[in-house]
Amino acid sequence: MLQYYLKQVGEYILKKLMSMWNQMSLVKQIIVGLIVGIILAVTIPEAAKPVVILGSLFVGALKAIAPVLVLFLVMSAIAQHKSGHQTNMKSIIFLYLLGTFLAGLIAVIVSFIFPVGLTLAKGAKELAAPGGVVEVLKALLMNVVDNPVKAIFNGNYIGILAWAIVLGVALKNAPDTTKTMISNFSDAVSKVVTWVIKFAPFGIMGLVIESITTNGIESLLSYGKLLLVLIGCMIFVALVVNPIIVFAAIRQNPYPLVFKCIRESAITAFFTRSSAANIPVNMRLCEKLGLDKDTYSVSIPLGATVNMAGAAVTISVLTLAAVHTLGIQVDIPTAIILSVLSAICACGASGVAGGSLLLIPLACSLFGIPADVAMQVVGVGFIIGVLQDSFETALNSSTDVLFTATAEFNKMRKEGKNIDIQKAS
Repeated sequence: MLQYYLKQVGEYILKKLMSMWNQMSLVKQIIVGLIVGIILAVTIPEAAKPVVILGSLFVGALKAIAPVLVLFLVMSAIAQHKSGHQTNMKSIIFLYLLGTFLAGLIAVIVSFIFPVGLTLAKGAKELAAPGGVVEVLKALLMNVVDNPVKAIFNGNYIGILAWAIVLGVALKNAPDTTKTMISNFSDAVSKVVTWVIKFAPFGIMGLVIESITTNGIESLLSYGKLLLVLIGCMIFVALVVNPIIVFAAIRQNPYPLVFKCIRESAITAFFTRSSAANIPVNMRLCEKLGLDKDTYSVSIPLGATVNMAGAAVTISVLTLAAVHTLGIQVDIPTAIILSVLSAICACGASGVAGGSLLLIPLACSLFGIPADVAMQVVGVGFIIGVLQDSFETALNSSTDVLFTATAEFNKMRKEGKNIDIQKAS
């Protein structure tokens, strides 16, 4: 009899927990997954290691579906685009470039106020860094004309965007049945994305366990000041610089929108450490914000490629850390040139293997720093990468949605329409 009652109580508690779980928002579910992941990794690291597979499956699923999602969303949006319907792409691209430049500038200023020295680590010498700005831009342009199948396979979003736009334009005069079929396929892929995102709490839990059990925090303690400058710059950009840009555009309190983007985009991006994997998450957030699908289906994948405020911070801070370590004097004009150069490099970061870290030698060349020393700085970057890359991706990816929404709300304000930013929170 006791066994029967215990079974009934167990089933009741389980049903109650399931009901509470289903009623929670995705953000709250992710926070629960995050906390559980930390507890498991700290208390029973060995026993928790099998759970790591959940993180790998989650990131793998997002990376697998994102290229197909971008291709069909953009193709469908352009094929069905009606003449006279205005998008905000010019404003969004301007905001992307402005945000990236200002992030680089802030990083330069902070690096002068709080100069950081490095204990140069050996490593990363076998990696090939790009030779100059021309090479970075050439790689970017070559990605545009990449084989479409290869572009999808490799997650080359510049190439995917280019082919999606070309195919979308080519299908403008196609029969309505063809356009409907493409639209239906686009909706089907979007539906798959929502299924994948439902597993985010479990994926985040696996990623947290992997990060703590694999890297720990000991390896990061010796680079504490460098990490403080890097992360401090990124947080300042996210909570001060970006809100100022948003306020200038919409003339309203920007923080409800800023915090919405941080909660629903930055947290996921922080743990996936991949702007590409976060594209489906960002598109879903744009849909929740009620933004124009024709615009965000292009601006979000484009932002994952060229909107790189976090990368600009990384390039500027690590380059100036090398400069301070070697005792090189830097004047104000050179510092401004570094801000511009880091912004240009950051825009090409997604087209270079190793991302922003391998563009550091290019920025170091501005100060005549030898390639072998610059690659040692890259080695330091890889050591702190577990935190640096997480914060960088979180800033990069959440800003894509923020600036896409800002451009649309700015357009609504100019048209005299009412904007209720409070609803965004």
